[in-house]
Amino acid sequence: MAAVQVASSLPCGQPREAPRELSPEQDDGFRRLSARLRELQPDDSTVSRMEIHLLFDQLISENYSEGGGVAPEDVSAVLVRACQLVPLSQNHLVSKVSQLIHHLLYRLQVVVDEQNLDFLLTYTISAAQQCSSWTHVEILQALAALVYCNGSKCQKYLPDLLGKSGLLMKLSDSAHSDPEVRRAAVHCMANLCLSAPGQPYLEESYQNVCFQAFLTILQSPKSSDMDDITFCMLLQNALKGIQSLLNGGKMRMAETEHLGALLAVLKKAMFHGLPGLNIEMPTVLYPTPLPQYDGRSPVKPQQPEPSAPRLSANKKKKHKVKPKKAQQGEKEEEEESSGEVEAAPGLSRGRVNTCGENTWRFSPRGAQSLPVDGDRAAGREQVWPFASSGWKRASSSESDYSDSEGGMQGKMRSYQAKVRQGALACFLSTIKSIEKKVLYGYWSAFVPDTPELGSPQSVSLMTLTLKDPSPKTRACALQVLSAILEGSKQFLSVAEDTTDHKMAFTPFSVTIASSIRELHRCLLLALVAESSSQTLTQIIKCLANLVSNAPYNRLKLSLLTKVWNHIKPYIRHKDVNVRVSSLTLLGAIVSTHAPLPEVQLLLQQPCSSGLSSSSSATPHLSTPDCWKKVPAGPSLEEASVSSPKASSEPCWLIRLCISTVVLPREDSCSGSDAGSSLGSTYEPSPMRLEALQVLAHLAKGYFSMAQLYLMELGEVICKCMGEANPSIQLHGVKLLEELGTGLIQQYKPDSSTAPEQRVPISVVVMFWTMMLNGPLPRALQSSEHPTLQASACDALSSILPEAFSSLPNDKQILCITMLLGLNDSKNHLVKAATSRALGVYVLFPCLRQDVIFVADTANAILMSLQDKSLNVRAKAAWSLGNLTDTLIINMDTPDPSFQDEFSGLLLLKMLQSAIQASTDKDKVKSNAVRALGNLLHFLQPSHIERPRFAEIIEESIQALISTVVNEAAMKVRWNACYAIGNVFKNPALPLGSAPWTSQAYKALTSVVMSCKNFKVRIRSAAALSIPGKRAQYGSLEQFAQIWNALVTALQKSEDTTDFLEFKYCASLRTHICQALLHLLSLASASDLPCILETLELNGDMIQSYVLQFLKSGAEGDDPGAVHTPQERDQMVRVALTHIQSVQTPAGDTATRVIVAFLEDILAVHCDSSGGQVALLASSDQ
Repeated sequence: MAAVQVASSLPCGQPREAPRELSPEQDDGFRRLSARLRELQPDDSTVSRMEIHLLFDQLISENYSEGGGVAPEDVSAVLVRACQLVPLSQNHLVSKVSQLIHHLLYRLQVVVDEQNLDFLLTYTISAAQQCSSWTHVEILQALAALVYCNGSKCQKYLPDLLGKSGLLMKLSDSAHSDPEVRRAAVHCMANLCLSAPGQPYLEESYQNVCFQAFLTILQSPKSSDMDDITFCMLLQNALKGIQSLLNGGKMRMAETEHLGALLAVLKKAMFHGLPGLNIEMPTVLYPTPLPQYDGRSPVKPQQPEPSAPRLSANKKKKHKVKPKKAQQGEKEEEEESSGEVEAAPGLSRGRVNTCGENTWRFSPRGAQSLPVDGDRAAGREQVWPFASSGWKRASSSESDYSDSEGGMQGKMRSYQAKVRQGALACFLSTIKSIEKKVLYGYWSAFVPDTPELGSPQSVSLMTLTLKDPSPKTRACALQVLSAILEGSKQFLSVAEDTTDHKMAFTPFSVTIASSIRELHRCLLLALVAESSSQTLTQIIKCLANLVSNAPYNRLKLSLLTKVWNHIKPYIRHKDVNVRVSSLTLLGAIVSTHAPLPEVQLLLQQPCSSGLSSSSSATPHLSTPDCWKKVPAGPSLEEASVSSPKASSEPCWLIRLCISTVVLPREDSCSGSDAGSSLGSTYEPSPMRLEALQVLAHLAKGYFSMAQLYLMELGEVICKCMGEANPSIQLHGVKLLEELGTGLIQQYKPDSSTAPEQRVPISVVVMFWTMMLNGPLPRALQSSEHPTLQASACDALSSILPEAFSSLPNDKQILCITMLLGLNDSKNHLVKAATSRALGVYVLFPCLRQDVIFVADTANAILMSLQDKSLNVRAKAAWSLGNLTDTLIINMDTPDPSFQDEFSGLLLLKMLQSAIQASTDKDKVKSNAVRALGNLLHFLQPSHIERPRFAEIIEESIQALISTVVNEAAMKVRWNACYAIGNVFKNPALPLGSAPWTSQAYKALTSVVMSCKNFKVRIRSAAALSIPGKRAQYGSLEQFAQIWNALVTALQKSEDTTDFLEFKYCASLRTHICQALLHLLSLASASDLPCILETLELNGDMIQSYVLQFLKSGAEGDDPGAVHTPQERDQMVRVALTHIQSVQTPAGDTATRVIVAFLEDILAVHCDSSGGQVALLASSDQ
């Protein structure tokens, strides 16, 4: 018999692992039935067939609990034995054994092992090829269950299944007569495409075959012989297959045609069965910034069901649903919340059709209502949109939809909603598999734009968000929109509508601005109308993504104000997830393009504005100090309203966040409070963490507001750092760092804050004394939480230098001792943060002249430079650069004791470490060469005279020269040029006579002529103008080479292919002109012929640029440029005076020509400036 022949390849009595522990009933039932099955022998008699049939029925009807409890190898053995007993000639038994395969694998969640899989696949494929067509649906169901998550183990069967004449290709063809068989075949293909993580994927050729098959199904209309529910299931399976291909990571939309075709079918499927809407899509969507045609077929008005529109909450019935199981079956479970099924007919969420067109508006009631507090039936289901188990559910029985519950219409709406959800899930996978710049070509197809006057709005993701009756579908649409908005800042940055454009065409910037405005409008409408807490959370998260990426500094005011006013009531929503996402949105508002004048005004609004709510779940607003002692008597809410302090609160949002973090909550909240380490005393941890993040954003972007609460925020930070929850501690420390940074910014020389508006130094000292007396030192020592330690180091480095010097002596010693001790940490995060903090402290005015501290810091930094972690070495190199900056600063002090006392041996070590670091990665190298330049500048004659320093000086300079010449990162080369300029400033070094002189000048002249980066050229030209004596430029040939290189660089000062470099052209010419004039002011008689030669060739060009230099100066903020007209004029006069004083042989014309050249420049400049003065004087008269 056929079954016996197939089975002969696999012995049934092979030893198996011990089965896992079973419950007594399962143990008895499954063992007894499987033992009986093993005892049966293949027999074609009627009695034998009946016995096998009965045994299969018993195995199917056995009550298996959730999770199975039966060992997978036992299930596989039973299925193999069952197939061995059934010959392929017995259609009824083949059908029954197929049902058994499908049922056991689904109910017990079993993935068949490879050896048994080979046998079972051979059997089912043979059955599908040989048995009657009426058995095909059951056989394909069994095949789908077998291949689920086993695609990589089915490679040798793929030609039989997916080849040109493969089984699944024939049965899934649109020409196949049985729609159920076709749907089952597509389901098999979809399960084949699903791969478990870590397993190989289908070969690319089979991926393309499946993708094309799925795409064809999605593009094809419903055939006349297929009912609506089967068609929905067919679409679901096709969408599932494409999603599996995309999630596998190997399927890439390389061709625009493929991507456009996929997006077209996804857009059509996104609206499948949506009440009141039927769109016609082109076959392919093409990338374009403009809206595309999406014609809508006229739709007959739906006749509402008589019982549906006004069902009261207590009359709603729930469907009977089976427990949700992840499975490999042929259909998805029809379970859907009653809200999804019943919301459509009456559009009870305020969605009504007003004009007979497909433009949807809200009823006035919906638009005015505040957030609905209830989780109505529509909101009770968990709306986590794209859970993978949704693809794996099996069909529940059709009895779940009885006539009394809406019958086929309710079932139909549920299936249509699942198609829309599947399309959105597939779209999300598509977004993740393509580049954002490609995705934004299709922006207008999925994101709404403000409609033209009198025309309906184009259908988009917002259409689903506003109109779809299923809260789960609405949440899916919002998740897709969030994915599109995420990372869109660069794309949206072109938007602008601050001025009214009156043109014959609409600029792209205005189109994007219009789209941003429409997104705001639609999301706020959805926010007001939404009743499901889970979907509400998605709306607010989507708004936060939009706010984080929109360029509000280029848009008209009021957009943020509307968002702000709409979200304030939701801060008190009963659901904790809604409250957390509301704070996230407020955090996005105060962090986007901060500081914005519009947000500044919003922060100053009265604290009670828009916050009143009858169902408050949290004790948000309080009197400023009431949290420090638990109040008795009236509630905190009442206290906040009646208190005169509360009414004059400078910033209600800061008060809200402080209250959220430190005050106990008044009553219970819905949603999971898991994760709150303080049980029910305080708000849940996510809420408190989000409040701390908002405070950090405010400290960073709106410090003038946060400084009013400085001491109170200090107490909040101490309280947070004193808690047991490491996350709360960490966020408290982050807030401390932001406050410290804000104080430093206030006291910077270029700060725009008026001195009288700054926080007084005495208050800053009090603040940091509180921190150092509190739990901050304990956080620095919490070695079990290295992230907290590292953040505490960062916070400690944000002390205002002026305040540090006023701290008590013991607190200063505490800070320094802590940092030097933590530098020995084994954790690279802590070590990197400590190295950086030491690099900050070494620049403090009160510490930088302390030789012992500087030496201790140097030793600590040198040790970190040897660390295995690149991050630690990069921070240490930065700190070494700062330390050497301190050495240079100390050179300018009148007291020479620092230079005398600083160890020469330590200098030698620093030079050796910097040389070694200059060969490291670019992140380390850029600061290593900066340190080398400073160290060579700092070296005293007493050091240079020592023989042991001679070799190290040569090595150091060679390291700098090689860095300038090599094709390193531009920041590294810039720093190297700057470092060589620093070397030239040390008069004790033998510049001009040393062998390395010519190499250094050659490197700089090469860069100034040919480097692609103009900032590096500028720094090279600046370095060439530093030596103050003619002898330092070396020989006659060396001087001529430098002069000619600068002239050539002036000629090429506009030669660039990178348009970003053009803004540095003027600054480059300024520095080159300064260098040329500097060389003229030092030139000797023997240098003049070379100068004369270049003037004869390029005199006009040089003159025009020097005149431009005299007239405009440097366009930029380079500190080395000469800015004042008097200084620029003086440079030319100094050069002229020097040339006139040069003694030349009689008859030498070089001096006369050069003098005439310079005098001509001064004359032309005086004439032009004098003419301007005269012009101004006449205009005044």
